[in-house]
Amino acid sequence: MQVAINIRPILQGRHVKSANKKPAAGEIAILSALRARRQTGNSSLTLGIGDDCALIRPARGEEIAVTTDFSLENVHFRRHWHPAESIGHRCLARGLSDLAAMGARPIAAFLSLALPAELTIVRRGQRSWIERFFDGLLALAGQMNLPLAGGDTAESPLADGRGGLAAADIVLIGGIKRGRALLRSGARPGDLIYVTGWLGGAAAELLALERDPGRFANLKSAGSGHPHLYPEPRVATGEKLEAGRLATAAIDLSDGLSTDLHHICEESSLSAEIDADVIPIHPMAQLAQAAGWVPSALDLALHGGEDYELLFTAAPETKIPKQVAGVAIHAIGKMKPKYARDANLALVDANRSTSELKPGGWQHFRR
Repeated sequence: MQVAINIRPILQGRHVKSANKKPAAGEIAILSALRARRQTGNSSLTLGIGDDCALIRPARGEEIAVTTDFSLENVHFRRHWHPAESIGHRCLARGLSDLAAMGARPIAAFLSLALPAELTIVRRGQRSWIERFFDGLLALAGQMNLPLAGGDTAESPLADGRGGLAAADIVLIGGIKRGRALLRSGARPGDLIYVTGWLGGAAAELLALERDPGRFANLKSAGSGHPHLYPEPRVATGEKLEAGRLATAAIDLSDGLSTDLHHICEESSLSAEIDADVIPIHPMAQLAQAAGWVPSALDLALHGGEDYELLFTAAPETKIPKQVAGVAIHAIGKMKPKYARDANLALVDANRSTSELKPGGWQHFRR
């Protein structure tokens, strides 16, 4: 994957004439404004925005972790539902959560954006969409001491006479001690299964957002209690799990507990059994059930996705604290040997009956 910062004029000096609008910003103007923003940095990044490539020098004894994530309009966000700040925050949070699952420390971010020109226009008394997008992204980057080191921009074309769609591809570089990355394949029979935080909240907030987008229109900065709009990637927790050699395998909960635990089972060639009674269900999921939006809060916790919590396994003799880096840790089940006729996942209900739990989370291209 190329990480160059190719500067190509994408808006061709387009001007939108209106008493209430400033001309659409060209790429050079966007880049200049971005460079003017104060950013945090770290010693591993030796050259950032402003040249054809960024330069990274890993710390001694480290290897590089690389992850990439798309954020596509009408798939991962909707412009008329999500504040631009939330879209920027979520774009970065997705990649940070992947680094967290490996136990890696963030080093640098690279962002490629395709936008319709209208999103760069400044209307009277308002910040442009792209400025607000970067407000959200850079606020989270600042919390993580993570510099935006480069990327690319392009104007998205019109589709069938309609406006172009926005798309963002985030690439994150992390550092991890050699041979110490937390992998999906590291679980062993008898390992206990743990999750961080509370599950189902992101899916529940998305349901609320769908019903009343205007209620969230002015939510322009991150705060607790908004697991969908402003998820909190568990970077510090992942680093401590790695540093303490506490976990044998890990994954982030982006597609839903049932789907992501299935990935660990597949990669570790094991099966898993989890206990419905001890799965930590987010209060927002419980409210969604009480309001009649969904028949079961447990279903949101199992299949809802986008919680960006960590799912990890640990040897039964390993003492796992109740909190790691200030985040609650919950034991929810056990890894088991996989036999030919066994289901990958089993769910034990309140009556101690066991049933197969099929992956019910998000999968692209599934119809």
